[in-house]
Amino acid sequence: MQINSDFLHQELKRFFGFGSFKGQQEEIIQNLLLGNDAFVLMPTGGGKSLCYQLPALLMEGTAIIISPLIALMKNQVDAIRGFMIEKEGIAHFLNSSLNKSQLQEVRDDLLSGTTKLLYVAPESLTKEENIALLKQIKVSFYAVDEAHCISEWGHDFRPEYRRINPIVNEIGKAPVIALTATATPKVQSDIQKNLGMSHAKVYKSSFNRPNLYYEIRPKVNIDKEIIKFLKNNQGKSGIIYCLSRKKVEEIAELLNVNGVKALPYHAGLDGGTRAANQDKFLMEEVDVIVATIAFGMGIDKPDVRFVIHYDMPKSLEGYYQETGRSGRDGGEGQCVAFYSYKDIQKLEKFMQGKPIAEQEVGRQLLLETVAYAESSLCRRTVLLNYFGESYTTDNCGSCDNCLFPKKQFDGKDEVAVVLDLVAGMKEQFKAEHVVNILAGVNNSLIKSYNHHNHELFGIGISKGTKFWMAVIRQCIIHKFLEKEIERYGLLAITKAGRDFLENPQTIMLTEDREFNDMEEVDEIIMPGVRHGGAGDASLLPMLKDLRLSISKRINLPPFVIFNDTSLEDMSIHYPVSFDELKNCQGVGEGKAKRYGKDFIELISKYVEENDIQRPSDLVVKSIANKSLNKVYIITSVDRKLPLEDIAESKGMEINELLTEIEAIVNSGTRLNIDYYIRQTVDDDKVDDIYEYFKTEASTDSLKEAADELGRGYTEEEIRLVRIKFMSEMGN
Repeated sequence: MQINSDFLHQELKRFFGFGSFKGQQEEIIQNLLLGNDAFVLMPTGGGKSLCYQLPALLMEGTAIIISPLIALMKNQVDAIRGFMIEKEGIAHFLNSSLNKSQLQEVRDDLLSGTTKLLYVAPESLTKEENIALLKQIKVSFYAVDEAHCISEWGHDFRPEYRRINPIVNEIGKAPVIALTATATPKVQSDIQKNLGMSHAKVYKSSFNRPNLYYEIRPKVNIDKEIIKFLKNNQGKSGIIYCLSRKKVEEIAELLNVNGVKALPYHAGLDGGTRAANQDKFLMEEVDVIVATIAFGMGIDKPDVRFVIHYDMPKSLEGYYQETGRSGRDGGEGQCVAFYSYKDIQKLEKFMQGKPIAEQEVGRQLLLETVAYAESSLCRRTVLLNYFGESYTTDNCGSCDNCLFPKKQFDGKDEVAVVLDLVAGMKEQFKAEHVVNILAGVNNSLIKSYNHHNHELFGIGISKGTKFWMAVIRQCIIHKFLEKEIERYGLLAITKAGRDFLENPQTIMLTEDREFNDMEEVDEIIMPGVRHGGAGDASLLPMLKDLRLSISKRINLPPFVIFNDTSLEDMSIHYPVSFDELKNCQGVGEGKAKRYGKDFIELISKYVEENDIQRPSDLVVKSIANKSLNKVYIITSVDRKLPLEDIAESKGMEINELLTEIEAIVNSGTRLNIDYYIRQTVDDDKVDDIYEYFKTEASTDSLKEAADELGRGYTEEEIRLVRIKFMSEMGN
């Protein structure tokens, strides 16, 4: 069914009000009208849905659109009906949310030929009664939306999607169009193979979204950082993604307490609440949706201005698709993700118990996420390379790494060593194994292959594993190496890599970024905005001098009064009242009352003399749950409950509980954990550690304490006695 281009443009204008097609839309539609299969790779906001909506309205019969989310179906059916008010039955969805009378209406409209687009969940497609119904109608074509769900290598794998092809064959053959916003070459191949459309014409748009700004931040003081970001972006629509339902609820509550209109969205909410929350976001009754990955597939809100990842996603595909929900109108789109390697370790832990092959797939996807987060290369270069697309611009000007680049070095020798080692081992090992050989890591796997005796073992020991991993990642970017994904990430040398080995040349590399979970977060990084230091460089030394004079007067180590982090926070936010001071990190009400007067006076005088414009977003109000946690811990310690029992009752690890106790004590509340220390730490050790913090320590650093005290003292023992010391001496 070839259609004249002018007529197609006319129908586009009539149905959708657009004057012209975007990108490859017209070519894709003509291909489908001719009865051919198509595979469409188009980034979020590129106009995928039009590629099947317009031909469905023009062709004889009903188009079956297989879609994964009920919310997505309702959204698109409402949109189509909005274009054609006189024919409400022109689009329907078929899923578990329909009652009997609604189901009957769908059947009647289908059998009468009124319906041109039928949206079906893959689970509904497999039901015998639905297959029998669809056999009675003429199917114009099948559209498989969010097709990456077919592949186990994709980020939203849905087993039901792998049953689509046999069911399509049972209902009746018709052209198939598969559409996705994210697919690596491996996922693309998997989709086409599973749908039996290996000969389909492939339409691949660039994955580059030039209007998006990408940034990775260390996951430190994250709640405060998010509140600050939102206060700087007031009135803008945004999405915050979390991995757990519990965290979604917590963050939504935290935002509301701090004056940000936000709602939660996750699979644990009932369908009505989810739909209502989504509609309020679309209708701009709330500014922010806090969600698990269940939210956003196909949600057509063009003016989402930011996407924040509270937790790093499980894969780069997931990250790309979720960030792609910002700036779909071509306007501003800020994509900020908070990264901590501890989160990656938690995700790895969740995979335990799954089949080994599934664990391997999940681990490879996680490693790609880590590589992206820790890389110092242009974020666009890394992302587009992952999707098989080259990006050759030296500086994209719109990611943190390009705005604040790290120094480069000539990596000719290092690249040659890596390629030589991979070639010598017949391309049979993963990146981690190659790195461990070069860095001299003598683990059980290295020994099992006798690689601790390899001539290159330990040749780069002084540079460490992170350095060599960065070299390998950049070898992949430069196309010297490739990961054989089907063989779970084994490294193979490309022709370009062999050419380099024969004729090594200067090649500029950068080292990976260091992410220390304990480092202090700076002010918000924004494109084009100058990035300063950790605080007021003139005020901070004055605060330290004041702390030192007080410590000498009352004969206590300076860090007992306020630690460096607290002083740095003061130098950023300039608190001039007790309420403001107690909201600085590590202060709290007790310390503010005990030591705060002199600091407030100093800061007030400094602000006045230097005409300082103070930030208005300092006070981050805590939510009830956190306050209840604090009260529970204090009362449980007062009752002398074992710390293990307290931790278990709150679903914490013992280390997490100690962190909570440290925060309580450091903010000025006295806690007596002597009962627990007596049971777990030798008396002589208690005396030694206590004496160290009282007379020798210049900071409260655990590392410095461990180095000074020696090997006989565990980190947990030092932490426990440090809590005792800080509680007794500081409060």
